[in-house]
Amino acid sequence: MAGAALPPLMLEDDEAIATVLGLRLAAAGGTGIGLTAESAERAAAKLRRILPASLRRRTDEVLAAVEFGRSGHPQINPTDLSAVASAIAAHRCLAFAYSRKGGPSSRTVEPMRLVQIRQRWYLYAWDQGRQDWRNFRLDRIADLRATGTPFRPRPLPADDLAEHLRARFHGRKTIRTVLTLHADVRDAAARLHRIDGSLEACGEGRCRYVAYVDSFEWLTVVLAVSDIDFTVDETAEFRDHLVQTGQRLLGAANAGR
Repeated sequence: MAGAALPPLMLEDDEAIATVLGLRLAAAGGTGIGLTAESAERAAAKLRRILPASLRRRTDEVLAAVEFGRSGHPQINPTDLSAVASAIAAHRCLAFAYSRKGGPSSRTVEPMRLVQIRQRWYLYAWDQGRQDWRNFRLDRIADLRATGTPFRPRPLPADDLAEHLRARFHGRKTIRTVLTLHADVRDAAARLHRIDGSLEACGEGRCRYVAYVDSFEWLTVVLAVSDIDFTVDETAEFRDHLVQTGQRLLGAANAGR
């Protein structure tokens, strides 16, 4: 019965469509949180049943036309995400083990924000041991626990943390190149030696790669060793670079015959 467990939902047409699309995106892993596909699909089905017939048809038309690519990134445990959010709200320190290329380390931090960038979740916090701001990938955090120690929030270094972190990730990489990779997102993420940007599904067996690099040479090497076919969407300069590189390599191969 409507209202038995939740208050009746008074949704406008566009709000209902947005809600159903959001649930389907969650089912596909697009939120980056480990919500099971079954749970999200059940919620979408329940909402669909109470929609008026005309709105149900519109919603079905949108869903039939949209294809969500499965995320290739690790999914975050909702329990960990909730624990971090609670610590941020209560201004309580967190302790955890953090894994990175240099090996695991123990961290105690003052958590400030959760930020999602490129389908990954990051904790932005003041690291008490390093005495500086640090960002931590949530999928690399283990043994998370609240210490109970309160802290006074420090002024953040930027108003837009997402853009601040993007700039830090990109560093001096200022060249933007857009490619269509002839592989799905999961396959591309596994085969690319390094991802300097974002991957987004754009059809069956294809994905859009927006790369930010400091040189065309580096991107060329990464694409060559990945053995993924691709099409250059932007820029013309990168197309010219590939043509010149290809001609030079062909010339070298033919000269040895």
